[in-house]
Amino acid sequence: QVQLVESGGGLVQAGGSLRVSCTASRRLFSTHGVGWFRQAPGQDREFVAAITRAGHDSAYADSVKGRFTISRDNEKNTVYLQMDNLRPEDTAVYYCASKRTILTVPPYIDAGSYEYWGQGTQVTVSS
Repeated sequence: QVQLVESGGGLVQAGGSLRVSCTASRRLFSTHGVGWFRQAPGQDREFVAAITRAGHDSAYADSVKGRFTISRDNEKNTVYLQMDNLRPEDTAVYYCASKRTILTVPPYIDAGSYEYWGQGTQVTVSS
């Protein structure tokens, strides 16, 4: 069992930056691919970004490409989502998710592929 805890959310003005973190409870997190998803009120959960277990490959939603960067530090069992040039439409609860994978698989972009989920962290971007 893996427990994921997100942190770093908050309130920021449009054009600003935030970094959210996802920290896992187990050292074997380095064998997990990780994704970030978000859900705004009244909307479905949507894919934001994903990274492979070794951090060599990543994927992004078109809406965040060029503004968000996903990275990981397996020594700290933590995955980061750096969010720059934030927009009001980025306002949502951000969730991280993980799944144990083999080394060669690409990043998972489908929420149904993930086994473990965090409780989420609120990101609010004011205009």
